[in-house]
Amino acid sequence: MGVLLEHLLKWEFQPEQRSRSWLSTIRVQRLDIAVLLEDNPSLKASLQEVLERGYRKGVVLAEGKTGLELRTFPEICSYRLEEVLDDDFYPGETSDLLSNPNSKD
Repeated sequence: MGVLLEHLLKWEFQPEQRSRSWLSTIRVQRLDIAVLLEDNPSLKASLQEVLERGYRKGVVLAEGKTGLELRTFPEICSYRLEEVLDDDFYPGETSDLLSNPNSKD
């Protein structure tokens, strides 16, 4: 969850840096979470807590990899759990990468 949130934060706060690599990571992380939940349905009960913990990790990762200041990111996750797991959710402005994932970075 932390890696997924890291990339969603980077996607939102550094739109000029968006790449196929980020898009791929977001998609793979969502697939991995879906498989994990399918294999372990009891985990669904704690997903909100996982989101909150993962968000803190995601912010630390995003700060370290973007060079943006920690205060750039909201203290509390502004994404709903349903959005984070939704294959069609990408925060911020739309990107050509979403309509054409095979375009060059």
